[in-house]
Amino acid sequence: MYPCHDLRVLDMSRVVAGPIAGRILSDLGADVVKLEPPEGDVTRVWGQIRHGLSGFYTQQNAGKRNVCVDLRADGAVDIVRALTDRADIVIENFRAGVLDRLGLGFDHLNSTNPRLVMLSVSGFGRGGPESHRPAYAPMMHAETGLLYRQAEFDDAWPSDPMLSLADSYSGLHGSIAILAALRTRDETGLGQHIDMAMFDAMIFSDDYAHHAIDNEPVVRLGGDVYPTAAGPILFAGQLRTVWSALKHLIADPAPGDVPIPEKARLRKAAVAEWAASFEHFEHLADALNKAGLAFGPVRNQFDVVRSATAAARGTVAQIDDNGAGGDTRGVVQSPYRFSDAASGVRAAAPHRGQHNAEVLRDWAGLDDAAIRDLAESGVLQTDGRG
Repeated sequence: MYPCHDLRVLDMSRVVAGPIAGRILSDLGADVVKLEPPEGDVTRVWGQIRHGLSGFYTQQNAGKRNVCVDLRADGAVDIVRALTDRADIVIENFRAGVLDRLGLGFDHLNSTNPRLVMLSVSGFGRGGPESHRPAYAPMMHAETGLLYRQAEFDDAWPSDPMLSLADSYSGLHGSIAILAALRTRDETGLGQHIDMAMFDAMIFSDDYAHHAIDNEPVVRLGGDVYPTAAGPILFAGQLRTVWSALKHLIADPAPGDVPIPEKARLRKAAVAEWAASFEHFEHLADALNKAGLAFGPVRNQFDVVRSATAAARGTVAQIDDNGAGGDTRGVVQSPYRFSDAASGVRAAAPHRGQHNAEVLRDWAGLDDAAIRDLAESGVLQTDGRG
């Protein structure tokens, strides 16, 4: 039994923040239909492309079905409304106001489907002074303080991390909000609109935010990386924690009354010298384990996905590559492991418009003639694959 096996989700979103929520719900068993415009999701050209499907697009959309609708065509909005009327959940990340102008905003959809739960992801939320601004993960990293803080501690020019944190956090928090709204719907019979701002998701997920709220200096908590014979290794914890664990092994370079900044500098250098003194990683690891310190080599991501732990956990799943030959391609598996329920990616990523007829029959009850008319009028489109 998949936890969300009886749910229908219309995913109208693009790139990451919305699609990751749709991917999560799909892996939990929901029937997720990606509604895509004729020009396609921009991520279709990001990463290695096989049979017209990129690695990035595949990662975010595996397991979904796909309907391609040109919202500019006459009658297109009616078709989308036919789908939303039968959906439990709609996910979208258009700029605020776009769907309202099309007649596809929450108030419009809720009028004919009062049980609908709708997740709207935007940069700065709805109704605020910056709600009109377009937003992408890198700019949210800049605007919510992450880049400034990291650059200050690294004594470097600000640089965006190679990870779409703002998108991922928003999708994850959006998924939690959807499940909470569904629980409320079970009690009241009514759906609701979820206003998820990337701005809010970033700050809530920032475990250093309390420093700013209390107007106090920021203290690094994560750990420091030291050079060793086995390459760079991170020692977890603040320097004082690391020093406390290792001081019986290392001569104190700053005994007595030494100013704290200088004492910290000298002790960190002593820890680095000690770590570099081991010729073999196994001996260093044994010493760190005996000292009770958590540590981790700075690994190449190409090695990580092929590691023993990744293999044991099934971190990379093999799915149909949606080509004619029945080959497979790898995709990162969702991390949910239940004791008495199923989860995980169940199908290939879809081609654009691959499931037009299938979904419109299943969800909207249209017959083949009606579907053919919609295709001939330009409402429904495909990329000719699948």
